[in-house]
Amino acid sequence: MTLPVSTMEAVLGKYIAAWLFAGVALALTFPMWITVNVLGDPDNGVIFASYVGSFVMAGAFLAIGSCISALTKNQVIAFIVAAAVCFLFTMSGLELVLNFFRLWAPDLLVDTIASMSFLTHFRAITKGVIDLRDIIFFASLITVFLFANVVAVEQKKGA
Repeated sequence: MTLPVSTMEAVLGKYIAAWLFAGVALALTFPMWITVNVLGDPDNGVIFASYVGSFVMAGAFLAIGSCISALTKNQVIAFIVAAAVCFLFTMSGLELVLNFFRLWAPDLLVDTIASMSFLTHFRAITKGVIDLRDIIFFASLITVFLFANVVAVEQKKGA
């Protein structure tokens, strides 16, 4: 932290590098898309939308992981907690989970839990329609967790 960069620049640099790495890994699956087009007649709009959805969901996972990593000293604990939080964000939209909450929670809470699910937004994108609400959901989640990451790093730096 002695380099002449701000905490926000360091956090964003690390995040963008990780997100680009995930994007390259996703782009390396492109030959499968070509193979499917050669062998059949798929809906390319749905495939492209699924790539976009995967990319923004990977960005959300990375933002959560970066934030939790900044909050812990042990990398193994950071991985386990980040995986658990990402799992909860992903599974919160399943009917099994929502049915559990419907037994005792008001409808507003159940709807809120369902709206926080990565699967709900990812499924909407994979239908072939990139809705602005889904992109705003992932972008706002990324922003919140990156902001929390900057705050956590600043707090550690001051201590």
